[in-house]
Amino acid sequence: MTERPETLVIGAGQAGLSTAYHLQARGREALVVDASDRVGDTWRRHYDSLRLFTPRRIIGLPGSPFPGDRKSVPTKDEVADYLAAYAARHGLAVRTGVTVERVVRHDDGFRADTTDGPIHADHVVVATGKAWHPRVPSFASELGDDIVQLHSADYQRPSQLSAGRVLVVGAAVSGGDIAVETSRTHPTTLCGRVTGHMPFRSNGPLTPLIPFIGNRLLSMRSPLGRRYRAAERDHGQPLPVELVRSIRGIPDDRLEWTDDRVVGVQDGLPMTASGRVLDVANVIWCTGYRHDYTWIEPLVTDDAGWPEQVDGAATGSPGLFFVGLPFQSAYGSGFLYGVGRDAAKVAAQIDRGV
Repeated sequence: MTERPETLVIGAGQAGLSTAYHLQARGREALVVDASDRVGDTWRRHYDSLRLFTPRRIIGLPGSPFPGDRKSVPTKDEVADYLAAYAARHGLAVRTGVTVERVVRHDDGFRADTTDGPIHADHVVVATGKAWHPRVPSFASELGDDIVQLHSADYQRPSQLSAGRVLVVGAAVSGGDIAVETSRTHPTTLCGRVTGHMPFRSNGPLTPLIPFIGNRLLSMRSPLGRRYRAAERDHGQPLPVELVRSIRGIPDDRLEWTDDRVVGVQDGLPMTASGRVLDVANVIWCTGYRHDYTWIEPLVTDDAGWPEQVDGAATGSPGLFFVGLPFQSAYGSGFLYGVGRDAAKVAAQIDRGV
């Protein structure tokens, strides 16, 4: 049978659940579907040691503060469990194990073709974030067969690695954090340009400023925010100052950090832009993800392939919305502390019949 909820929300992460919460608060029906088996599984799949850098006191979703010591930072599994409890506590209609393969405009709304059959809806909210397609350079296939290669999406723990030096490619937050961990068991080289860092500790006395900076100062409504958005989308997020200090505090013979980029392969080994050939036994690609929205028809995207949208409403496609895009309306859009603001804007537009 074909279902027809008023709004179909694709993705049961923080973006999708926040949107369903705000729609429910306005008395509007929403069905949330997610390809994972459980709510929060996207977080559970991250590497074992992952902890947030921001404390619980600023990361709760609308209607539910994050439990536990408000000054402590949660693990990735605690975030996953929080999301599952959030959906249950607010009675959100969530269906897991459902993959959306295509969304097309149909009659006076949309049809989503899913692994559980077609779903028709008046509105569709895409809350899949970056779309999570790991990106590695084309020359990765030229590395020697004896080199262990993992993308950060597949890295879980150092025991996955063989004996010998580890090369971590990409010095954004995940790359820096993973390099610190691998340096405890393997000599490690971290290659990547410094993306900048926060001017103060993310879990310190100035922590309350983070939502103001991320949601208001660095927003699309300010010239500073618009300039910062281009840099953030192209080069990644700035590093927490705590992470920078951790990296620099490790002896060079355990962790070498260089901005010399990995650009190719020579004799089966990675080679940098300066011509240096790195004798390594493992490579962890912390090179981000590619976004793919070709499964949505029609959709207007910009030159970089991001959906064109204003306050979450897709350009040229009434009834189609986005929540959780990196820097959707502000720097905080992709984070737990900021996604609720964008979700509230989208729910308000749906309630008004935009």
